[in-house]
Amino acid sequence: MPSKKVLEEKQQVVADLAEQLKKSCVGVVVDYKGISVADDTKLRKELRESGDQYKVVKNTLLKLALKEAGIDGLDPVLEGTTAVALSDKDYVHAAKTLYTFEKNNKGATLKVKAGFIDGKVLSKDDVAELATLPSKEELVAKALGSLNAPITGFVTVLNGTMKALVIALNAIAEKQGVEA
Repeated sequence: MPSKKVLEEKQQVVADLAEQLKKSCVGVVVDYKGISVADDTKLRKELRESGDQYKVVKNTLLKLALKEAGIDGLDPVLEGTTAVALSDKDYVHAAKTLYTFEKNNKGATLKVKAGFIDGKVLSKDDVAELATLPSKEELVAKALGSLNAPITGFVTVLNGTMKALVIALNAIAEKQGVEA
């Protein structure tokens, strides 16, 4: 039986982790076994720069925190070495970063296990699909481009009409100038 102090520390860790899970819009659970320190440092830096959190967590503590946060269904993947990446802003970046790292570093054994989005559990394949979505900035740019396209077309048509009108008026003026 652990001492009272150790038990209180673990309860605090679970409470803090549960709070982070509740605040997060997306989370990706990975098996980080076999990753080198250099690769891990590079991965952590990339996640941190975009505002994502990445932490190694004991499976038992993560199970308790997930239960407290109301996220059910991840228990089967919580075996072996486990780390979790959480984001409270961007739905895509953490999944994209981890999926790309797994794909590009075949020598490292970091593997995406599963994830969640807004409390709903995602399979490994779902996380891969999420990772292939364009970023928020790309989606906004595409939306603005599609909104801008009709306006641009309208301006082009007006310019063509105005140009044709000027040419016609110029031709009439030249014709009347020749007759006078």
